[in-house]
Order: sequence, then C-alpha cells, then structure tokens
Amino acid sequence: MLTTVGERGSMPIKAVFLDLHGTLCFLIDPLSEEEVSDFLVNRGVEIYPQSWAAAHHYVAMVDYPKYGYRDWSSFIKQILYRLDAKVDDEIALQLAKLFEERNTYHLYSGAAEAIRDAKKLGLKTAVITTIARFHFRKALESVSDGIDLVVDGHVARCEKTNPQMLRVAIDKLGVQADEAVMIGDMYRVDVKIPKKLGLRTILLDRRNDVLHKPREADGKASTLVQALEIIKSWID
Repeated sequence: MLTTVGERGSMPIKAVFLDLHGTLCFLIDPLSEEEVSDFLVNRGVEIYPQSWAAAHHYVAMVDYPKYGYRDWSSFIKQILYRLDAKVDDEIALQLAKLFEERNTYHLYSGAAEAIRDAKKLGLKTAVITTIARFHFRKALESVSDGIDLVVDGHVARCEKTNPQMLRVAIDKLGVQADEAVMIGDMYRVDVKIPKKLGLRTILLDRRNDVLHKPREADGKASTLVQALEIIKSWID
C-alpha cells in the first residue's frame, strides 16, 4: 500500500533519513529477558527479567549516548554494573557472546534496493537510531557505500526522542530540515518529532496496521522501495 500527499514542499529534497530497527533492519531471534535471567540465575547470579529489562533500557538510552561502548562486552558489563551484580569476567564474557550471536541485525528485503534508489535520485542518506552502532555494523556492511552518515545515540549524545538527534544529522549532512525526508515505522519518533522540526515524513507500515495516513505524515508505505517511490514522485 502506498499513500502520499499531492502537495510538494517548498524546498527541493536533498536527503533521506532512515530509521534502523523495524525500518532498515530486524532481529530474527533476540534474547529475551527471561533467557538472560535464566542464564544468570543458573550461574548463581540472582537477576530477574524486569530488573534486567530496566537496566538494559537505561544503559541503551542513557549510558550509551554518554559513554559510547564499542562492543557487547563493555555494554553488558555496564548493565551488570547498573544492577550492582557481582559477576566474574568469564560469565560476563559468555553473556556478551550470547548477545552477539542472537541479537544480530539483518537487512530487510528491499533495503539495499531502496538505498540504491535514494542514491540514483542524488540524495544524501543517513541512518538515525539510538541503538549502539556495534549492534548493527555488520548488517550495514553490504550497503555502506550508499550510506553517507550514521547517527546513533553516542554520535548525537542523546536518544531518539530528543530532537537534537535529527538536528545533528541535518547539520552533518549540510541540509535544511525541509530538504530532508524521514522514513520510519514508529509514529511518535519517526513522524511526529521530525515533522515538528520541519522534515517531511513517511510512515513505514509493513503490516498495513494503520488504515489511514496519519495527519503528520506526508506519506505512508508498506515497503522501503515504495517509500522511495513516494519521494521520487515529489522530486519529479
């Protein structure tokens, strides 16, 4: 399904910003909080699912933007630190390896084609996400030539609901807000926040859960390739 608006913006489109999780990439079988808890409890470390989930979220959203961990080992050690957990290095390393194996991102079908289409249109491209870059670095290797900029939480020094992340991307790419289009699957962070800053927005609705295009979105598509077709219609 492809839905768009008939009215163009006043400025030419020069850049496309792409959300990562749920837009460019996905996880096949990520570790659950229950699995992590079982792993630790079985080794004598009493950490339970809700506590792990809360600490993981805090490290991902608050600590990573501040400190910029480079690998799973340092990331996991920070979560354990937040939980005040006394865990020996071997157990922490084993858990980090589990995350590296299971929480590996993969490109969606059509993602590479969409990035190629963006470059054919002469657009600058940026990936916008709070997620630590080491989580998804391998997934983007095959399309790295088509990505001009990656702004994660540490690059922006904030998480994605903070408009500063988009401002950083706009500044680094040397474009104006109304010359950029944000594509993403989360209405609040990929449509409402970018729209307030003046970007054009396309809601990516892969399962067609949203019957009507949200008021703040300039377009709605079910695939990234369709989203690029919308952008092309605005340029032509």
